[in-house]
Amino acid sequence: MRFKATIRNIHTFTKLTGSLLLLSKVVWIRLDDEQDSIFEDYFVQSNTPGNTINLQVSLTPLNRALRSATSAISASIRLTKKDGIPVLALTITTTIFAPLRRPPALEDANDHRLASETPDTTSTSQFDRGNYDSISFPNQPSARFPSDRETTITQSVAVTVLVPQAVAAIHEPTCREPDVHILLPPLLQLKAISERFTKLALPTSTAANVENQNTRLILSASPYGEFRIGVQTAACRIESKWQGLTNPELDPTQIHGGEEGVREHASTRQRDRRRDEAWATVRVEGRDWGRVLGVGRLGGRVVACKFCILGYPVRS
Repeated sequence: MRFKATIRNIHTFTKLTGSLLLLSKVVWIRLDDEQDSIFEDYFVQSNTPGNTINLQVSLTPLNRALRSATSAISASIRLTKKDGIPVLALTITTTIFAPLRRPPALEDANDHRLASETPDTTSTSQFDRGNYDSISFPNQPSARFPSDRETTITQSVAVTVLVPQAVAAIHEPTCREPDVHILLPPLLQLKAISERFTKLALPTSTAANVENQNTRLILSASPYGEFRIGVQTAACRIESKWQGLTNPELDPTQIHGGEEGVREHASTRQRDRRRDEAWATVRVEGRDWGRVLGVGRLGGRVVACKFCILGYPVRS
C-alpha cells in the first residue's frame, strides 16, 4: 500500500481542510487512480480494485501542518509508517531568513570610540550614519549580512487505514428527487445574514427545546432564480430575498432515463406550477447552517437542491 504526491495547490488544500473542520473533526479520505486537481506527480498503489486506499484522518493536525506550509517553496505528501503507526508525512521545503549580525569591527569601533568633552554637533561620524557599505575593515573576517537558506521540514499526521468492509456502508443520504436546484448567493454574504437572523431569535428562547425551534431558519427557493431566508418567532418575522439567481439545467447523461427522465423530474414539474406556488421550503437549525456555509472560504458559491438541503461546492 503506497501513496505519494506533490501538492500542487497548498493554499486550496489548506482552505479545504479548514472548511471541513467547521463541520467535523475527522474525515474519510479516499485515494484511487483518479488524480485530484490538488495533487501532481500522483502515485497510489494497493491490492484493492482501482488501487483504492481509504483513510480516516483527524483534520486538526492536518490543517495545522498545511498552514505551516502556505509559504513553502514546495510540498509533498506520502503515506508511510512511524513506529509501526500509519501516518501521512507532509514534507515542505521553505526559505529561512538568516538575521543580520553587525560586523565585529563596527561593534569594536562603537564600543571604544573616544568622545570629546564638548561634542561637535555639526558633524556626524561615518559610524553614526550607519553607512556600512562604504566602510572597509582591513584584516577583519568577512562580515555576515542577511541571506536566505532552504530548509526541509517533515510533519507526521497519524491516520487509520480503513478496510473495504468498513466503508461499504458509507454513502450519501438517500433523498427523493429535489424540487429545486439553485445556485446560492455568495456564501460569505449569506453566512453573515444567517448569523444575524439566528442571533435575533436566540433572546426569545426560555428552554432548550424552545431554543432549538426558535433558531431554525426558513429557506425557500423557486425555479425562477429566487431565494429567500428568514426567521419567525413570537416577537418578529424577518426575511431577505434574492432574485436573478441561476437554476442549473439537469444533464440528461446524469439522470436515469435520459431526456425522458429530465422531463419527468420533480424540478421540471415544479416549473410548470404558478410562480407564487413554485416555492420549495425547508427549515434548518441556524447554527448548523452557519457551519455549513463555512465552505464559502473555499469556493464562495454552492448549488443547493431543495427538499432536504444537499450542497455541492463550486470552485470559482
